[in-house]
Amino acid sequence: MKKIAKISFNRLQVMFSEFFGLGRAVTMSAVIFTALVVVSAVFWFFYSAPPSTIVISTGQEGTMFHRNAKKYAEILKRKNVTLKILTSSGSEENLKRLADPNVHVDIGFVQGGIADRVKADNLVSLGSIAYQPIYVFYRGDKPVELLSQLKGKRVAVGASGSGAQILAKKLLSMNGIEPGGETQLLEIDSDDAAKEMLAGKIDAIFLMSESAEGKTIRTLMRAPQVHLYNFIQADGYVRRIHYLNKLELPRGSLNFGKNLPAENVSLVGPSIELIARNDLHPALSDLLLEAAREVHGRRGLLRKQGEFPAPHEREYPISEDAQRYYKSGKSFLYRALPYTLASLLSRLLVAFVPMLVILIPGIKIIPKIYRWRINLGIYRWYRALLGVEQELVGELTPQKHEELRERIDYIEQVVNGMRVPASFAEQFYVLRGHIGFVRERLMRKSQSADAV
Repeated sequence: MKKIAKISFNRLQVMFSEFFGLGRAVTMSAVIFTALVVVSAVFWFFYSAPPSTIVISTGQEGTMFHRNAKKYAEILKRKNVTLKILTSSGSEENLKRLADPNVHVDIGFVQGGIADRVKADNLVSLGSIAYQPIYVFYRGDKPVELLSQLKGKRVAVGASGSGAQILAKKLLSMNGIEPGGETQLLEIDSDDAAKEMLAGKIDAIFLMSESAEGKTIRTLMRAPQVHLYNFIQADGYVRRIHYLNKLELPRGSLNFGKNLPAENVSLVGPSIELIARNDLHPALSDLLLEAAREVHGRRGLLRKQGEFPAPHEREYPISEDAQRYYKSGKSFLYRALPYTLASLLSRLLVAFVPMLVILIPGIKIIPKIYRWRINLGIYRWYRALLGVEQELVGELTPQKHEELRERIDYIEQVVNGMRVPASFAEQFYVLRGHIGFVRERLMRKSQSADAV
């Protein structure tokens, strides 16, 4: 095998020498350069492949976060991408997972207003995907018009780490209700809190769809003696809390027959963002936004047709890939071809076009540099030979004759020892002929001087 490899390399060297004028060292350099470029391109081709599995951090099973993630998974499955779903307590836990490099999570649903609770510089937003109102239910015969009226009551604010709890405590604090005071703030799971409320054990409950099942909210809507709080100060809350939106739940929109709700209800709530790590593959970013558009782009109770997803920048910057998607949509390849084929061609273009851009000029310039070096060596001895010939013009003494003859002998000796590729044979033999020509002139000059 070694002998065959040696013969193959020798043939390669002969080919380069004959066609490009390259010697052994330069041939080796050209082969190594070519191999490095090709290996780099192949490495990048495989390295840049989008992963076939990504992980999303959602909410508890049955919540809006979890249901939406399952819809995303079905859509991505059509593109041969697996979306692994991790349940969580809500937005804060999702954010902590994304910020922790030791946790394998790629994307997550995060409500606005909690970014300051987790330090993370490696996260970007793919845009807002929905509004998430906070529902406040209370018991009693008398209407509650202000949240301050809950003072001294037993109030469930949601499980620890949930977005509902974070926003509930902020809203209550703005109304003079703080933990540890006369008001009992109960940090219990939304579904358990709803059962407690229906049993008459608590007076009010804050719910958000990230941590409460849809059927839980509908059950409370229909329950006697349980009322949905109307945020009559919604405009003021939105002005004071920058990430809140004012939302309107129209009369009868939940059930026309039972007229639920019985009047127009003002709500407040943040928007939900699809947060990702900043190294998310561009192809997956497009896929996720396509899924978000399919899931959230339709008209809903609290959103207009085509309102989401939207590049609303909140706590995290919109990623460059998402900005490009919102501006011009998917790239041509992904619009025209199936995802798998488009991904393959895209990587081929990214990996091998730069390879050709580097390789072709490199292959062209190496022979030029080598030929320039060989020519420079030949021209060097032409300069030396020209110096000898110019000294033949004057008087030729025996000492000068001997000196010039020795210089010609030295030039001839060095030139005869030069290793020149076959493609330079013509210049080489012309140089040797000119050496003989100058030697002959020296002999004639010497004979003429002797005759005189």
